[in-house]
Amino acid sequence: MNGQPHDTVAPEGLMRNKLHVLRAERGWSQAELAERLGVSRQTVNALETGKYDPSLPLAFKIGRLFAQPIEAIFQDDDERS
Repeated sequence: MNGQPHDTVAPEGLMRNKLHVLRAERGWSQAELAERLGVSRQTVNALETGKYDPSLPLAFKIGRLFAQPIEAIFQDDDERS
């Protein structure tokens, strides 16, 4: 890697996201982000590693927290092509 921020590459069928990058830009730990979202640290980790797609209410909560539309944070792998 070149040290540049990167999107999470998710397994087939799941969305990739910029959650790790957005969290790191703010200097938050996974636990801090989890607390702000009202979820567990394990949920944040699963989201960041692409093992889990958020529910729609959680996706909107994430968008509001980072002041970005959800489509700027989450992208379906099919949309990259």
